[in-house]
Amino acid sequence: MALDSSSLIYVAGHRGMVGSAVVRALGRRGFGNILTSTRAELDLTDQAAVFGFLGEHRPAAVVIAAAKVGGIHANSTYPAEFIYENLALEANLVEGSYRAGVKRVCFLGSSCIYPKEAAQPMREDALLTGPLEETNEAYAIAKIAGLKLCEFYRRQYGVVYHSAMPTNLYGTGDNYHPENSHVLPALIRRFHEAKVAGAESVVMWGTGNPLREFLHADDCAEGIVHLLLMDNPPDLVNVGSGEEISIRDLAHLVAKVVGFEGRIEHDLSKPDGTMRKLMDSSVLRGTGWKPKISLEEGIRSAYGEFLAEIQSGGVRER
Repeated sequence: MALDSSSLIYVAGHRGMVGSAVVRALGRRGFGNILTSTRAELDLTDQAAVFGFLGEHRPAAVVIAAAKVGGIHANSTYPAEFIYENLALEANLVEGSYRAGVKRVCFLGSSCIYPKEAAQPMREDALLTGPLEETNEAYAIAKIAGLKLCEFYRRQYGVVYHSAMPTNLYGTGDNYHPENSHVLPALIRRFHEAKVAGAESVVMWGTGNPLREFLHADDCAEGIVHLLLMDNPPDLVNVGSGEEISIRDLAHLVAKVVGFEGRIEHDLSKPDGTMRKLMDSSVLRGTGWKPKISLEEGIRSAYGEFLAEIQSGGVRER
């Protein structure tokens, strides 16, 4: 089903980092008919409420950017919440969309769906070829279930339900919780607070050796809209920058941007997680999409927004 600027598009999770970026990207492409719902207005884990909402509005397309997310600490501490809430909301949105006659759904997964020891860079066909990383297994299993829901609904019912797997994202609307955030926003906050406090050092988890890939949320959103405008998108496609950096080098880059001049120390009692996670995004790049925001440029932008949040009364922590 082709979408045009008048099409009603429901973005689930529009207040999150990715969802808000998708709304902005749609706006830049001239889409002005965007449907959203806050958590107070619609509990996505409530099946009856979700089915009723989608049946009432009957959007032309649904983007599932809503999810319960967090870093290593949060995933390790609350695995039952991560698997239940994500399974519930994605099942409700996919089945609810089908019942409402929605022909187009784009589900957003995560690079953690791939096996812990997957060949690098990770291709889409690495899915389900080995064990997952233990620290976020619950979240990964829920995401795998979501993309398989889309794949099987497409196969059985002929609807264009497809999935995009973003790499590690950062940017506008990120979560800066001191314990439950992802690595890049956590580093921005930690180095900023150390700078303000005049601390002599900042302690990082692990060795700093793991390699990670990062993509600005606005670049990711452009990729998602690009997929929505394709007549026949792949069932599953990676969305990444294609560049990787060690956590140690990332820390030094964040320290430089923030202006922290103290020491960076390592707590070797803490886990590193997967040692390397680079996605092969050649399938999506082959369709004409590519990222535009460099890592340093993106971190400078993110830090500026973090400072603006502080000045406005507090940073986002969920």
